Amino acid sequence: MKIEDYALIGDCHSAALVGRDGSIDWLCWPRFDSCACFAALLGTPEHGRWRISPEERATTRRSYRESTLILETEFETEGGAVTLIDFMPVRGNHCQLVRLVVGTRGRVAMAMEFILRFDYGASVPWVTRLPGGDGIRAIAGPDLVVLRSPVPLEGKNLTTVARFEVAEGERLPFVLAHAASHLELPRGIDAERALEETQKFWEKWCTRCQLSGEWAGIARRSLITLKALTYAPTGGLVAAPTTSLPEMLGGVRNWDYRFCWLRDATLTLLALMGGGYYEEAGAWREWLLRAVAGSPQQMQIMYGIAGERRLPEWIIEWLPGYEGSAPVRIGNAAASQLQLDVYGEVMDALHQARKQGIGREDTSWDVQRALLEHLETCWQEPDSGLWEVRGPPRHFTYSKMMCWVAFDRAIKAVEEHGLTGPVERWRELRARIHGEVCRRAWRPQLGAFAQSYDSDELDASLLLLPMTGFLPATDPRVRETVEAIQRGLTVDGLVLRYRTRRTLDGLPPGEGLFLACSFWLADALCLLGRADEARALFERLVRLCNDVGLLAEEYDPASQRQLGNFPQAFSHVALVNTAMNLSAHAKPAEQRSGEKAA
Repeated sequence: MKIEDYALIGDCHSAALVGRDGSIDWLCWPRFDSCACFAALLGTPEHGRWRISPEERATTRRSYRESTLILETEFETEGGAVTLIDFMPVRGNHCQLVRLVVGTRGRVAMAMEFILRFDYGASVPWVTRLPGGDGIRAIAGPDLVVLRSPVPLEGKNLTTVARFEVAEGERLPFVLAHAASHLELPRGIDAERALEETQKFWEKWCTRCQLSGEWAGIARRSLITLKALTYAPTGGLVAAPTTSLPEMLGGVRNWDYRFCWLRDATLTLLALMGGGYYEEAGAWREWLLRAVAGSPQQMQIMYGIAGERRLPEWIIEWLPGYEGSAPVRIGNAAASQLQLDVYGEVMDALHQARKQGIGREDTSWDVQRALLEHLETCWQEPDSGLWEVRGPPRHFTYSKMMCWVAFDRAIKAVEEHGLTGPVERWRELRARIHGEVCRRAWRPQLGAFAQSYDSDELDASLLLLPMTGFLPATDPRVRETVEAIQRGLTVDGLVLRYRTRRTLDGLPPGEGLFLACSFWLADALCLLGRADEARALFERLVRLCNDVGLLAEEYDPASQRQLGNFPQAFSHVALVNTAMNLSAHAKPAEQRSGEKAA
């Protein structure tokens, strides 16, 4: 099944991917970063899945209920029609997943196959019937799962199966619940009531959305997706609910994205605030401050959803990977890299929040000053860059530019908000960094700012140059850099991050087009006054969304398939911000850069 053939359901603690065929092929419980109990996405059905579908051939159509994360898959057969309603109720004492089979026409023979495998498909649970006879319980080590349904369930070859018929007007629920195995069994819930409450939750949340205009619908769907990728207890936002979906089919660029990146901070804040979600923006700010608290020398580029720092990377040998794309990785070794741009991202995010009156300063300014003191000692070092290359460290231009941003936002905090600090020293450092970047990264023969000092490689991150305020969009070097990227880093009009080479990132070359970068190109075109081009590019990117409005990390124009972890928060953040940049709404590109579009 293609990556874009999946849809997302979730409860702001975890999430599941549901295929067009009615199969749940990915679910980690009880948190986004927990071990998967359905891992067929990265292997075979034997690694865990839960499928409910007609026995006979059917055509499929699906959609979310408006303003919700409730998925409805409609199966049309020769003898009738059935709707499968999938959702995860707002978290109570236990995590629950509900599947409701609704007969809408005629009579349809249905089949259910339930293959539960804990620990990413490795552990076969011990399954017994519930005392009341209305379902089963499955236990393996610390995990317990209960499946309840009025439909008779039968064990067969280490799986649970059922065959049943549903007639027009019938509604048959299947309720799955997870708990720690040493605790009492989760109590059963009323599926219909849970559906009603879940719908009310999402509809109420959507009433806060302030977006309007031509693209409000697709942008609102992206905001719902971002909410679903938020870990409610802490406010952290995972980059994606999946691991190891490949950036090139059959390749090795397969990473675990179930963590929170500091790099996403500013653009995420702007998207949430622009959509009217100040509560979520405030929770993200607080997560950010808690995560970076501590010794500035130990600040990481990513953390766990509760701020965990140890994210060791290891390989699951028993999973073959999505369409054979191995290895399957758990954890992310990039957490230990030096990536200087995150200092600028943190300072900029807190600056944007301060401008909007989000959060109190309390000790946060002390934390920011400590980060700046450390940055003064290390900004001249080479790093791994925002693309987290696994080759030798370099003096990446974007990293240095974001060091400039860090000191620039600190100066603005003093000048515009009355905070205290060694502003003259910061001004001197800001000017020094700016001069060095312009001297060493601008390459006249390339007609652009280069990826790193003294190189001749292009990099899509430099599309963000005018958005950060480093140079105004009217500067000829900005226009030339954008045009050079359009000439040298686009395939069929969409943008590559950079030209992948083993010498740069230590990996075999080849990956898809990075969707966020294409949105950044549209943003840059907006600031350059080329609104018609920006609009055309945005409309094309929107058409790449799957049938329920979701985007992965990358896109392959040759196979016309989405690639990478899915759905990708950064792609949806970029979509929301570009939609606002093209509308009469508050424009994130102008908010961040401090200048109006040409």
